[in-house]
Amino acid sequence: MRSITLDNITEAVVGALGDDIPARNRQIMEAALKHMHAFMKEVDLSYDEWLGAMEWLRRAGDISDAARNEFILISDILGVEVLADMIDKKPTHNETISTVLGPFYRENPPVLPKGASIIQKGFEGQETLRITGTIRDTEGNPVPGVTMDVWEDAPNGLYEQQDPDQPEMNLRGRFETDENGQYDLVAIRPVPYPIPDDGAAGELLKYMGHHPMRPGHVHFMIMKDGYKSLISQIYDSETEYLDNDSVFAVKEDLIGEMKPAPEGADTDLVMTFDFVIRNNALLGRVAAE
Repeated sequence: MRSITLDNITEAVVGALGDDIPARNRQIMEAALKHMHAFMKEVDLSYDEWLGAMEWLRRAGDISDAARNEFILISDILGVEVLADMIDKKPTHNETISTVLGPFYRENPPVLPKGASIIQKGFEGQETLRITGTIRDTEGNPVPGVTMDVWEDAPNGLYEQQDPDQPEMNLRGRFETDENGQYDLVAIRPVPYPIPDDGAAGELLKYMGHHPMRPGHVHFMIMKDGYKSLISQIYDSETEYLDNDSVFAVKEDLIGEMKPAPEGADTDLVMTFDFVIRNNALLGRVAAE
């Protein structure tokens, strides 16, 4: 197109897409271009505002490295990661709902026996918490031999890789369900904490007039061959920010009650939370019938 105008620029860019690109590429790019151009026209975006956005993206790239992906943090603040999770991982057979992985997961945490503690270093004022439950399949059968990775922040609001004063892999562990599908571990009551806001993501929060705080939660990654893996977070029913999580990841079904432990118990609090995971082989048979 020789003469580009405000009225035909979108058509020109969409028309430049190659004829031989995959259909999915075309679907994504056509929609993205049309929505992006429409947004710019709707807000009457100025050139200086566009240039400021490009500089902001550059700053996001500057602060990103192998340990910190600022663009994922930005997508969290915009509700994009949790939306992608909800679109891609819709529960189909009443399995436990998933939510975002978050930036603080570490592979290969310590393998611990049933009932063990993930606490390597205690903190003044901490409340210890025993978490128990059963992992079942979508037909209600307990699932033995399920691998469960667990991780959480410390009472100072920091995960161990953020805090040089915490031991390596503190408040992390890998457990396995027993023959009855049951798990049992000791943790610390999680506390609210701020997502990193010292970079481009923090600039975005200020631009939006939003706070950086997340409610107190414990992370779970649940895995077994033949079953759909589950990544989820269990939230303290009494924590702050349940109604205004900075990354929009709270789901009502993922809120657990942390109760005072019975007299004589070895922790301050107890919580029971059961998980349901999807047996892919069983669902495949059902679909074929």
